[in-house]
Amino acid sequence: MDNFAAIDFETANNRRSSVCSVGVVIVREGKIVNKIYRLIRPVPNFYTYWTTKVHGLTLEDTADASLFPEIWADIAPLIEGLPLVAHNSSFDEGCLKAVFGEYGMDYPDYKFYCTCKAARHRFRGILPNYQLHTVAEHCGYDLKNHHHALADAEACAVIALRLL
Repeated sequence: MDNFAAIDFETANNRRSSVCSVGVVIVREGKIVNKIYRLIRPVPNFYTYWTTKVHGLTLEDTADASLFPEIWADIAPLIEGLPLVAHNSSFDEGCLKAVFGEYGMDYPDYKFYCTCKAARHRFRGILPNYQLHTVAEHCGYDLKNHHHALADAEACAVIALRLL
């Protein structure tokens, strides 16, 4: 697969609609051509201790951020016609569908591919686990800022270029 958009969401709490950041890495003809990172004011707008502990974002970080529909209006044209790739795609696809539903937006049935599933198939018995940082390292990408949406999306793009 030479043309796709790798995507990663971070959430503010246990609700999948509570996306608080998004990273998107656009790949065309096998090359990364665009990287997008946006903070998002989540819905519902509260953070749990555990989610903040994972990604470091707080209510103060997203207090002045735009709402999802505004952010997605900028991203959607850039990824139009591209399949989406995520590591553990059921989470990111679930977030996207949930936040579309939260705002009553029509979901355009994006096609998702999963680098975690591909890694389980390709690296069965080779890796100790199939977590993003483990697979990224095996594929030659040093994921220094794990759980930052853009860093995770870039790691996913590198993995996808190798596996998909």
